[in-house]
Formats: sequence, C-alpha cells, structure tokens
Amino acid sequence: MTQLDVLHVFIIAGGTLAIPILAFVASFLLWPGILIKIYHWYWRRNLGLHVSYSYSEGYRFCYSYRGSPTTSPSLLMLHGFSSSKDMWLKVVKFLPKDIHLVCPDMPGHEGTTRSPSDDLSIDGQVKRIHQFVESIKLNKKPFHLVGTSMGGQIAGVYAAYYPSDICSLTLVCPAEMASHVHCVHLCTIHRNGSSPMSRALFVCLGLKIVPDNDFKKLLRELDEKQAYDKIPLVPTTTEEMAKMLSLCSYAQFNMPQQLLQGLIDVRLPNNDFYRKLFLEITNKKSRYCLHEQMDKIQAPTQIIWGKQDKILDVAGADILAKAIPQSQTVLLENCGHSVVMERPRKTASLLFDFLSSVSCSDNDKKQD
Repeated sequence: MTQLDVLHVFIIAGGTLAIPILAFVASFLLWPGILIKIYHWYWRRNLGLHVSYSYSEGYRFCYSYRGSPTTSPSLLMLHGFSSSKDMWLKVVKFLPKDIHLVCPDMPGHEGTTRSPSDDLSIDGQVKRIHQFVESIKLNKKPFHLVGTSMGGQIAGVYAAYYPSDICSLTLVCPAEMASHVHCVHLCTIHRNGSSPMSRALFVCLGLKIVPDNDFKKLLRELDEKQAYDKIPLVPTTTEEMAKMLSLCSYAQFNMPQQLLQGLIDVRLPNNDFYRKLFLEITNKKSRYCLHEQMDKIQAPTQIIWGKQDKILDVAGADILAKAIPQSQTVLLENCGHSVVMERPRKTASLLFDFLSSVSCSDNDKKQD
C-alpha cells in the first residue's frame, strides 16, 4: 500500500467518524428536544425496558415495563405532574432486573390518551389508573405501588380506594396535609371569592403555618399581577425552566442553554394541558383528597420526603405517618422535591429494602 493509499484510508475513516459527530452537534444546536427523546429511548433500551400500549373502553394507555410477573409482587410506578414514564429511568437503573415493573404515562401525558372530557381531578386519575391496572391484569395478585408528587397523591388515594389490589405502598413527597381549622379558613376564603392562583397557593401549601419559601413567594407575586398563565411549574422560556429546576431541586444545576431549550421544546406543545391539569388538581374536588383518605390506607407504607422540599412542606410526612398504622418515614437530608431525580440510587435502595421487608399473604392473593 502506497503512502497515498494510506492517506486516503485516513481521510475516509476520519470522514466516517465526522458524520455522526457532526450529526450530534447539529442535533444539539438545532433540535435539542429531539436529542432528549433519543436519550430517553437509548436508556430504556439499555435498561431492558419495553414500551407498550393497552386499550380499554376507547382509552389508550402508554407504559414501559421490564420483566414479567413472578411470585414476587410487581411494581407499579406513577410519575409526577407534567412528567412521563421516563422520570423513573434513573431509579430503574439501580433496581434488580428480576423485579417486574410497570411505569405508565399518567392520564393526558405523553403517549396516554388526552381527552378534553377527561376527569383530571385526583379522584378521576385514580379511577383511570385502576382502569389501566385491570386492562393489563396487573391486579391478579397484590402489587407494590409507588408514586411521587402528584403520582404519590394518586397512589395514596388508590391504596385507599382499592385496598385488595395493593400489598405495599411507597409515597414520595405526595401532598401536604391541612388541619381542620385551616380547612375551614380555606372554605371561608373560597366563599368570599378567590382567584385561581390564590386557591393554588393555599392548596399546594396545605394551609399549614410554615415559613415562606420560594414557591409561596412566586405564587403570591403572580396572584397580585393576576398572571395565571405564568404558573411556576409550567415554564415557557429557558429562564423559567431554570427557575423551575432550581425550585424543585436542592442541588443547583448549571445546565447548558441548549439543554434548557430542549426541555422547553418538549414541554411547550403540552403547556395548555399542564395549566388545565394544575388547576384541576388544586381545585376544591382534589385539594385534600389524600388527607381525607389517608386513614383508610391498610397496606404497609413507606414515606420518603426531601427535607429541603420547596414545593410541598415536609411536615406532611409526619401527618401521613400518624394516620397510616403500618408506616415508616425516611427524610432525606440535602434533598428537595425532585427526590427521584436528585437521589435515584438512594430511592432505589430504600424502595428495594422496603420491598424486602414486607410480604403479601397468600390468602390475600386474587385468583384468576
């Protein structure tokens, strides 16, 4: 082979390597939202997760799963507000591969049906998740249910509504509670006429007398300006996205502008739905759904909360623990509201240890 031939080989090899590199750079700069979707696809594939669909009464449920049912309880994982099944990827990475797990997109999110007539209240979403569970026959025997944030509130109410479906329960920063006197105060405010943002402020913060935090201040400022289209958890710009991430996390992330833009690109087409959902889960029908049902929860329950949660007051953990007989609480230091994102390894470890410590009685198992 001559020196010229060798040079041609290097040029061809360099060109071959340059193509994917240039494609990656172009995607990052021009279509960061697509790159994020590819990233999720890659991690689902790497973790052995498969995406499937279930149809029931004209409603489509999208979900990812790994493994198949065994003698051990299956794991059903419910994500939070404006997220998706992929929220759990970092936690799944640290869970044993022999656990059968199912991660659905919640009603209206990502691949699951979004219908204008859907009941998006906590009660309505609980019934939709039960419809999903029955459609894939997950409740042939009791399963372990875990939920975070909005998904945690739904998980707790599900356990109260359908106790025979559940063998154990994990609630991650699910909701705040309110004392009776504070509930009366809310009703008085509501009768006197209050704005949507005021209702959201009182609901999300559970009407507990707690020190001001960033979330309370933001909602108060927006309420004064009557800027109801500027809900802090529904960002529309990269600046608002950065503020939301800071609000939800204890750790402060210095994300590249293009990555923030990618997150916005993915969310923007869904923002009208997210605003509607936010007002639904903070309205009169949903505001204290878990508080009203918590004493009906019979399953052994694990409560996980970040001590530095700026969205939902950590005092809710103690109120839940006192109301649920078989419960244990873990408060994570230096951790905010996004527990599953900030501390995925710890979350997986706590979850697995709890699963190992509880067992479902054979007498309670459902028959085919």
